[in-house]
Amino acid sequence: MEAGAGTGALPHYVDPRTGRTYPLDVLRWRGDDGAPLFVSPLPGITRQDIDTGERSLWRYRAAFPVDVPEPVSLGEGRTPLLERTWGGAGTVLFKPEWYGPSGSFKDRGSSVMISVLAGRGVKEVIEDSSGNGGSSVSAYCAAAGIRARILAPEGTSPAKVLQSRAYGAEVRLVPGDRDATAAEALRQSAHTAYAGHNWHPFFLQGVKTLAYEIWEDLGFRAPDSVVTVAGAGSTVLGLDLGFRELLAAGQIAAPPRLLVAQPANCAPVHAAFHGLPAPGAGWAPTVAEGTAIKAPVRLPEVVAAVRRSGGDMAAIPEDGITSAVRRLAAIGFYAEPTSATAAAAIDVFASRGAIRPGGTTVVLLTGSGLKASADMTRIFAPEGRP
Repeated sequence: MEAGAGTGALPHYVDPRTGRTYPLDVLRWRGDDGAPLFVSPLPGITRQDIDTGERSLWRYRAAFPVDVPEPVSLGEGRTPLLERTWGGAGTVLFKPEWYGPSGSFKDRGSSVMISVLAGRGVKEVIEDSSGNGGSSVSAYCAAAGIRARILAPEGTSPAKVLQSRAYGAEVRLVPGDRDATAAEALRQSAHTAYAGHNWHPFFLQGVKTLAYEIWEDLGFRAPDSVVTVAGAGSTVLGLDLGFRELLAAGQIAAPPRLLVAQPANCAPVHAAFHGLPAPGAGWAPTVAEGTAIKAPVRLPEVVAAVRRSGGDMAAIPEDGITSAVRRLAAIGFYAEPTSATAAAAIDVFASRGAIRPGGTTVVLLTGSGLKASADMTRIFAPEGRP
């Protein structure tokens, strides 16, 4: 079937910027013109469609656009919701995604993406990552028997590089920043199947299970708001997809507000959302390395998702991020700085009235402090010591 040909009611790839479509039975990760793709809107599922005997995100497999007879699973998903009090916001529900097999939320997307690629006979992939995405893809490639080549910025946390190599992946450190790494991966993708988590439509299909899982954990209802951090914005897009499907299926009355944080030193999505000028390549380094993406490939779609939900965005200064790391640790959460950016934003959103005491607020903690040992050492070093 040719791109743009009629696909009827069958799911297909779609370019939201042009409306152009492509069939799902052809392996691709972007449009012919280089645009990022999504899977076309899906009808969602009901509680009766959940495979309650499956203790992973694959309990929601009925919500996926293709059948995956042999999932590549390491038990991802089913992370807890833990109630804590946080400043003026009152009681919130933290969802620590580092319970995932490789230690971050990326395992949701990797499981579905690698399952689809493995099912189509892919034997080798390339991925670009500032850390968590690379280690996650490496883990699932190891489980699937797929060779993985991970490109990472030269300043990536050693613990994340070590983890990818431990899974057997070939890791190449690229001079320059996160965007230089992405550009190199796109060049190399001409010869190797690309499993870029910021590009691949099936990665988002895995991330959307966050919405289904929150819905189920809250007794089959949506929260009032979800607070998360964004770099490329896959959590935002996954939540948007999942909650819109639940709305389409008549399972919720309205999606939650998406309240999204970025580090002020690198906040292109925040700038676009608020109509602010962005410095482009002039963004400063940030301790939240997982979000240091100056030109997100899905930027307009991320902004649209936040606006569609009635949500908001906040830019968090570096000292706010490190303070949140310490505050989280003081209540038992050892969160890496990227994760803590979301927690730091709780106070900002509460002060704006976007989070109200008595409402149901879920805060996503995307990755463990064990992934950023050097930064955590600096943050918790005794005063006067390195």
